[in-house]
Amino acid sequence: MSDRPALVIIDVQLGLIEGFEEDWHAVLPVISDLGSRARRAGAPVVLIQHCGSSLTHPLHRNQPGWALHPAVNPQPDDVRVDKRWSDAFRGTDLDALLRDASVTRLVLVGAQTEYCVDTTARRAVSLGYDVDLVADGHTTSENGLLTREQIIGHHSATLANLAIENVILSVLPATRVTFA
Repeated sequence: MSDRPALVIIDVQLGLIEGFEEDWHAVLPVISDLGSRARRAGAPVVLIQHCGSSLTHPLHRNQPGWALHPAVNPQPDDVRVDKRWSDAFRGTDLDALLRDASVTRLVLVGAQTEYCVDTTARRAVSLGYDVDLVADGHTTSENGLLTREQIIGHHSATLANLAIENVILSVLPATRVTFA
């Protein structure tokens, strides 16, 4: 099978960033750069947006927080997927869109490390996709028990050591990501 990558940007939305800019200051430039690199290489860029079901949910489609952060720099050819679960595949057409584009490898970035990033990475390998989790391209916030760094470190180490067969889940810095 040939290697056909897609950049999957998960929940880089104003409602998750505003008030938590310190958690995002190093990640947003990485995501922006990866988006530019993927587009230049002709790799699909998939923009995942969480959609809260309540009209008052900060990530409801009618709320200002639903919008993507400007660093994502959405382009007309980008694929957009709205989700309601931590798993970006559940209840969406993400798998069909990726298969229609002959994608075999996902480059994952975004938020929240322990929820949507982790769950989507696990589901992707279960569906047979190779996954490159960009170590410096995902983030979260402290949870009262663990620091942001501890959460990110734990999930990166756990995902890098999953017991999987016939697919690859790599955790690597953005500088080592390729879209060739």
